Amino acid sequence: MHKLYIGIELEGSSVSSALVDAEGKIIAERRDQPSEDLVAQLIEIIKAFRAQAENQVVAVGIGLPGLINLKTGRIELSPNFQHLTMVSLQDEVLRATRLPVVVDNDANMAAYGEWLYGIAKGFNSLIYITIGTGIGAGIILGGQMWRGSSGFAGEFGHTTVDVDGNECTCGNTGCLETVASGPNIVRRVQQRLYRDRTSSLSRLLIPRDQKMSPEDVIRAALSGDELTRVVLERTGSYIGIALGNLINLLNPELVVFGGKMMAVGEILLRPIIEETRLRSFAPSFAECRIVLSSLKDRAGVLGAAMLARDSLLA
Repeated sequence: MHKLYIGIELEGSSVSSALVDAEGKIIAERRDQPSEDLVAQLIEIIKAFRAQAENQVVAVGIGLPGLINLKTGRIELSPNFQHLTMVSLQDEVLRATRLPVVVDNDANMAAYGEWLYGIAKGFNSLIYITIGTGIGAGIILGGQMWRGSSGFAGEFGHTTVDVDGNECTCGNTGCLETVASGPNIVRRVQQRLYRDRTSSLSRLLIPRDQKMSPEDVIRAALSGDELTRVVLERTGSYIGIALGNLINLLNPELVVFGGKMMAVGEILLRPIIEETRLRSFAPSFAECRIVLSSLKDRAGVLGAAMLARDSLLA
């Protein structure tokens, strides 16, 4: 039988999924808006792929933001999907589909995909950082995924960068997410727009009921909007402060940036690198490459499918 795998990535604003063969080739893919009954939606997606693949699917991988307890299989905390807190998604999907299921943090899944098939292939120690609705990190050390004692490692977005900053969804104050996640970049752009109406994004303030999205910010930045680029440069500085600490702590060979907000590319990556250079030891910085993901928005679904494959083999 030709074995196929399903990879699913939950993000705050989307559910990405793909049907993948054993060599990492994507056979089919789809993107959906999250529904209120997310578990039922995931089961429907799996069944649809299974029917398309004529029952050749042998395992499923699901990545989502938050703390996934690898000992119990429960989602201990997921600010973007609070209704899943303390749910064993693995058991729920297994019961409905009778397929082996692996559930892990979305950044871990993306790191795994990038490590197997992307720009991180062949590296022994790396950090994959995703900047989207939230901010997370997948860490590979010594050729092994580092998840910590319970599976909670990699919460890079909850590194404190401003002790007097805004309250975070996690309950802490001044987390990196409060200034550098997609929704908070939008918030900071909007605050500046009320003081400076020269930006191309000003049209979104009139009428006032129009909502600005991360995609609006990305488009404005890529078209050369000065105000947006200023906000993203400051965002890069915040990320660089946190990354400098991480490089000093772990001394990785490679740091890969992915996630929705990294669609702006060098506009955000350049200030990240510049600030990281200032905040980390010169020898550690010199030994570490900081790059953009080559798999982009496919890293998570590919990594999820391949982690399902390798967990089944193990």
